[in-house]
Amino acid sequence: MSTATRQTSRSKLEPLRFAHPFFTPTPPDRRPTTPFGRRMMDHVQEHLQPIPRPKRPPMMTLADIVGAQNATDIEQSGTLRFHSVGDTGRGADSPQGEVANAMAGDFDVSHPARSPAFFFHLGDVIYGHSKDQQYRQEFYEPYMHYPGKIIAIPGNHDGEVFPQKDPVTLRAFLANFCAATAQVPPIAGTIFRQTMTQPGVYWRLDAPFVDVIGLYSNVGEGPGFISGPIPGQAQKTWLVSMLRTIGKARATGKRKGLILATHHPPFSNAGHAGSPELLQDLDDACDQAGVMPDLFLAGHSHTYQRYTRRITFAGKKLEVPFVVAGIGGINDQPVPNATGQISGDHSFDASHQGFGYLLVEATATNVEVRAIDVGGTQKAEVDHVRVNF
Repeated sequence: MSTATRQTSRSKLEPLRFAHPFFTPTPPDRRPTTPFGRRMMDHVQEHLQPIPRPKRPPMMTLADIVGAQNATDIEQSGTLRFHSVGDTGRGADSPQGEVANAMAGDFDVSHPARSPAFFFHLGDVIYGHSKDQQYRQEFYEPYMHYPGKIIAIPGNHDGEVFPQKDPVTLRAFLANFCAATAQVPPIAGTIFRQTMTQPGVYWRLDAPFVDVIGLYSNVGEGPGFISGPIPGQAQKTWLVSMLRTIGKARATGKRKGLILATHHPPFSNAGHAGSPELLQDLDDACDQAGVMPDLFLAGHSHTYQRYTRRITFAGKKLEVPFVVAGIGGINDQPVPNATGQISGDHSFDASHQGFGYLLVEATATNVEVRAIDVGGTQKAEVDHVRVNF
C-alpha cells in the first residue's frame, strides 16, 4: 500500500492531527484527500452562497443617489469626492462612531458640491447573527449624524447564514441597501436615514469623472470568489460585459477613471491573507474585455495597506494601486511595516494600524486616494496615492 493510500485511509478512520486539516507544508496536489478535499479552497467553495439576482440592470448614476441637480453641480465643480472604508459593525460608542463623526466633518453645508457625494462601504456592514435586528445599533445609530448617502457591497459577514437567526443569505443587506423604494425602515426608529435602492449586490456606478464597479466576493473568510458552481457565473459574465462597454466608450475618447472594488483583497499581508483565486478571476474578466481598472479597493483585513501592481496589459506598462481599507471600526489588526517589498508583480508600499477612512477625489485627469487616520476627535492623513489617466 502506498503512503498516499495509507494516509487517505487513516484520514477517514482516525481523528485529524490538527483542527485545520490543511495545516501542512505539503503542496495541495500531493496532499491526501480528506472529507474536506485537498485544499482550504475546496472546503470554502462548497460552502459559498448563491448570489441574489439583481432587481434590475446593475447600473446606477450619481443622479440616482443624490438627484439630478446635485449630480450636475458636482460635475460642474470639477471634482467628485467620496468616502470609502469597510468593516464597521460596532456601534456609535466605538471607533466606528469616531470614524463616522470624522467623515461628517468633511461636509460643508455651504458648499454641498464640494462635499463628499456619498460613502461607499466596502463590506462587512454588520457582524454576527440576527442581522435584521442589528441594523439600528450597528448601522443607523453610528451614522446618525453622517449627512451623506451610503452605498455598499456586501462582505462575507453580511452574507453568512445562521440557522433560524439568518436563514437567508444577504436578507438584511438587501432590505437596507437594495430596497424597492427609499424609505426610513422601522428598524431605524426615529433616525432619519432612508434605505438605498441599489439594483443588487453588484453594480456599476456611472459617475462624473469615474466609473465605480462594486462586486460581491461571497461568504468565505478567505479567499473571495465572484463566480463558481454555487455563486454561478452571472456576476462575472456581467462584469466582462460591463468592462467591454466601458472599453468601447474609451475607444471613442470618453476616458474616465475606473475603480473596481471587492470586499476580499487580492493582496494582503495582515489580518486576512490576499485572494490569488479572486485576482485570477478578475484578471480573466479584464483580459476578456481588454480593460484594466485604474484602482482597486477592498476591505476584509482590518488594516490599511497599499500595493502597486506593475503589469503589461494590452501592450502598455501599467502601475495599478491596490488599496486595502478595512479600518472602519470593528477592530484594528497589526500590520507589517511596508517598505516597498516586492513579491511577484507587486510591491507593498504603505501600511498603517488604526482606524479611519479613505477620501477619494476624482477629476477629469486623475483619481487620488487619501488615507485618513482617526483617533478620538483627531484625524490625520497617513498616506495618499494618485493615478493619472
